[in-house]
Amino acid sequence: MGRTFGVEEEFLLVDGVTGRPAPDVEKVLADAGPHPGAGGVYSAELFQTQVEAATGVCADLADLRAQLSGARTRLAEAAHAHGLRLVSVGTPVLPGSSPPVSAGDRYADIVQTHRATIRDYQCCGCHVHVGVPDRATGVAVLNHVRPWLPTLVALGANSPYDKGRDSGFASWRIAEQLRFPGSGLPPRFADLSHYDETVSQFIECGVLVDTAMTFWIARLGVRTPTVEIRAADAAGCVDDALLQALLTRALVTTALTELAAGREGPDVPEPVCTAALFNAARNGLAGTGICPVEGREIPATELVDRLLRHVGDALEETGEIGEARRLLEWIGRTGTGADRQRRAAERGPKAIVEMLARQTTYS
Repeated sequence: MGRTFGVEEEFLLVDGVTGRPAPDVEKVLADAGPHPGAGGVYSAELFQTQVEAATGVCADLADLRAQLSGARTRLAEAAHAHGLRLVSVGTPVLPGSSPPVSAGDRYADIVQTHRATIRDYQCCGCHVHVGVPDRATGVAVLNHVRPWLPTLVALGANSPYDKGRDSGFASWRIAEQLRFPGSGLPPRFADLSHYDETVSQFIECGVLVDTAMTFWIARLGVRTPTVEIRAADAAGCVDDALLQALLTRALVTTALTELAAGREGPDVPEPVCTAALFNAARNGLAGTGICPVEGREIPATELVDRLLRHVGDALEETGEIGEARRLLEWIGRTGTGADRQRRAAERGPKAIVEMLARQTTYS
């Protein structure tokens, strides 16, 4: 039995005819009813064109798959009842009018704080939570997983288009996030106090509204002792999300094993981390990636192979090594979500949205 984990998925609502973002989240949530998984919840996001589904705490892959699939199906059916489609994508494929902000003082504060940088920021991600013993241990785990985050970004790239144009990136969502304070890979933290002080400084300086607002793609969970990895764009299909969850849980388990043996996470230079993240967002799995530990370019697929070797023992312990290999082989055949979108684009922009809607509920 592996460590407990769960997944938060952000989706975009689009008009069923035009494929453009449509702000009707309250109607969709009202019709969706309760989340089908034990402990799972649906919620609105910053803009009314977005909706989130968070699983409950899961102990095994079968439970996680069932919760992910059931939640997507129910949301898609509720969207369809209002002439909408649910799509799992990192950024909107087609342009639309500026969407209204969801209700609530916190969202109003976020817009006031970030102003034009967050206007029309309809980015969606796949966030994986993995349970850890306590927050202090979680910080040490973050230091261990930090060098592997760009590889997770490359595997989870699913946002090549942005409001009608090809960005040239595999993950334009990551490029969008780099505009914000406290974005990118987290720093290497000395301890829990260093982590908390860093977050507090952002808040005291007036560039983040609260402790739940950090833009790092790996951070501590806010409400429970978890490590939260937010490297991947919204996962094209359930299998994409499962791959991120499997690899993330295995990375955390491997980090805990290393810590028990007295080995701290590597001290990777900030410039190399920045370059590795940018490269992963730009290239996905095509061409080269950057190994943060070695500070040099190598084939992106070699980074994936190294990741699998790094977490192999953890996957063997949970009996998930075969499933991880199957999913990685599938990505090798079909490409990342970004690759699939660009193939669909050969039939026109609306064909991308059609493909995204179909694979969102495919399981």
